[in-house]
Order: sequence, then structure tokens, then C-alpha cells
Amino acid sequence: MKAIKFIAIVLLATLFVNVSVAGTPKKGEKKAVTLTVDTKASKIHWLAKKVTGQHEGTINVASGSLVANGMKLTGGEFVIDMKSIVCTDLTDEGYNKKFIGHITQGDFFEVEKYPTSTFKITKVDGTNLTGNLTMHGVTKSITFPAKVAMVGGKVSATASIPVDRTDFGVKYGSKKFFESIGDKAIDDVFNLDITLVAGK
Repeated sequence: MKAIKFIAIVLLATLFVNVSVAGTPKKGEKKAVTLTVDTKASKIHWLAKKVTGQHEGTINVASGSLVANGMKLTGGEFVIDMKSIVCTDLTDEGYNKKFIGHITQGDFFEVEKYPTSTFKITKVDGTNLTGNLTMHGVTKSITFPAKVAMVGGKVSATASIPVDRTDFGVKYGSKKFFESIGDKAIDDVFNLDITLVAGK
């Protein structure tokens, strides 16, 4: 009987030690840190092309955060302010205003109905980021290469992201849906050059 009690005590002690060790961080192991995106230092440049030319401009990062573990980016998300779209190549004030009015309304991004777009990282594989992009009320998983630098407690992430607007229900001027549109066609894919800067 005493032998059985002794064995039980030994087993309980072993279990306690194992649980304690499992819950203790390994020596040198880094803890994940969430860093706030600096919206003033971060920026997005967009470029959209059509048969007869192209337009470009900027759009603001509204908020966001990046998660770093040691020297590695492991997660994060950011919000794009769709109402902040600016066109920088049209110098005629009237035409510029008309153009912005068009791309922010029903034919394109409907910013009153969908004032923000979001991107949330779901996987980091080497230099490739995968995440869910939500735009125009539609969410799609996209993967793209990114460059990440960590200096002085800050994280800087840059990427050039091709986005197919038709995947998000924006079909205006697309040859996929209007085959006879000719030289009025607008490219389905536009590009977002994104720089995110985050720190404590």
C-alpha cells in the first residue's frame, strides 16, 4: 500500500515539473510585440492603367499594427481610408475633381458605402506575405513579396501589390465583362505601392 502511494506521489511530482517547464519561455526566446502603424510616416501610391493612358495618386493609411517576434514580422493588419483617394497627375482642377468623383462613386469603389479597405496578414513565408484583403465589401486572400526592415525598435515594410479590381466586384470598363469596349477599356489590375512604418 505504501509503495502504491509512493508511486502516485512521484507521478504527480513529475507531472507538475513537466507542466511548469512547458509554460516557461525557453532561454533566449523572444516575445511577440505589437507595434502601432505611424499613419503619417506610412504611405500608399496607386497606379491604374487604361488603353489610352494611366493615372496615379495617393491614398492614406487610416490605422494599423504590425506584430514582430525578434527580427521577424509575424502578423499585422492595416486600414485604408478610401475617402482619401487623390489623383496627382491631373493638373486641371475641374477634370481632377470629375475623375475622383467618378472613381469614388457607383461605377468604382462606392466610398460612401465602403469607406475603408483592410488587409490582415494570415501567413508569413520567408519574404512572402499572405493575407485577406477586404475591398468594396469583398474579401479575397492574396499573396505578394514584401521587404521588411527592423531598425531601432521600428518596423518598415514595403510591398508592391497588384490588385484585380474585378475580384472585388468593380467591373466598369473591364474587357472581361464588356468585350466591345475597344480603346475605352480600363485595365483590371491596378497597383498599390505600400510603405508601412510601425513602432511602440
